Amino acid sequence: MEAVSWISTTALLTKMEHLWELTAIPDVTWQMVVMWAVVAVLMYLAVARQFEPLLLIPIAFGALLANLPTEGVLNAPVGEHAGGLYWYISKGIEWEIFPPLIFLGVGALTDFGPLIANPRTLLLGAAAQVGVFVTFLGAIFLGFSPQEAASIGIIGGADGPTSIFLTNKLAPHLLGPIAVAAYSYMALVPLIQPPIMRALTTPEERRIRMKSLRQVTRLEKLVFAFLVTIVVILLVPAASALIGMLMLGNFLRESLVTERLTKASQNEIINVVTIFLGTSVGITMTGERFLTPETLKILALGVVAFGFSTAGGVLMAKAMNLVVKEKINPLIGSAGVSAVPMAARVSHVEGQKADPNNYLLMHAMGPNVAGVIGTAVVAGYFLAWFS
Repeated sequence: MEAVSWISTTALLTKMEHLWELTAIPDVTWQMVVMWAVVAVLMYLAVARQFEPLLLIPIAFGALLANLPTEGVLNAPVGEHAGGLYWYISKGIEWEIFPPLIFLGVGALTDFGPLIANPRTLLLGAAAQVGVFVTFLGAIFLGFSPQEAASIGIIGGADGPTSIFLTNKLAPHLLGPIAVAAYSYMALVPLIQPPIMRALTTPEERRIRMKSLRQVTRLEKLVFAFLVTIVVILLVPAASALIGMLMLGNFLRESLVTERLTKASQNEIINVVTIFLGTSVGITMTGERFLTPETLKILALGVVAFGFSTAGGVLMAKAMNLVVKEKINPLIGSAGVSAVPMAARVSHVEGQKADPNNYLLMHAMGPNVAGVIGTAVVAGYFLAWFS
């Protein structure tokens, strides 16, 4: 009986060992566990604090999948066996499909009227790109290659799809941390920008009231989309995909004869692509890639980028006030980063703190949408220089 009992115990242990081997638990590494904590933080910021939830949640969930010993998700095709789900979906980033489609939706959602009504605000959007170049130089100083530095610097433009588009071309191994930094800091614009805006302006400047913008005709908006497409692509061919889709979306919107296409661009297309884009970025955030000193440097440089971009727009507005009759409230200069429309709202809120009856939102939308174009142009120049 003792022998039978011992044999039964041994068989049971063998079966349990076999069951253990069938699970993925033995494949869990310490890097995966740490990344679970990182994912939890991103989920908290997205759900509890509502920091860019539309993208942080897909990114975080993609990162969770990347740090689990999955099957049928990431594996490449071998022979007759098909690849995993995200081996195919991630081609939308690798083949540069998702970011331009996001720009199609952004264009369909954007009103360029405030920029057309007050063209000088284009200079504010351009000045806000200073953070991109300052951060580029800072990244070079910290030992990053020119391609990596350009990808990190574009964080200062506060444009997530452009950051992903450029990074995939120049430094795909940094896609995860750069995307997380870009979207996290975009969500933190209401916290990062106001102290800088107040430090660089006087109470009198913050109380400057600007004249109401004129009504922009539909023809003007259509001609604007047409001309911007031609001029920007002729000057910066590398930005063609982004600018072309941005202005296609805007032309659909302003034509008023393609309501179904406009609504699809504003809703179904951009929503579906956002899910795939976010999770595809998250899939790149494996512990081995993300838990490196370079990630901490990128996160630090991201703050520098936003700070200098904010300061550049504000200081340009102050400089313009030295030579123009109709004064510009310098607060709208901070909206030159292309976090649409959040940065414009921040300018408006800060202006109302100084004067509750001052309405800056529409004025701030001018440099805000100019920043979208400006960041795409800078990304195009970086591509031309470093590809």
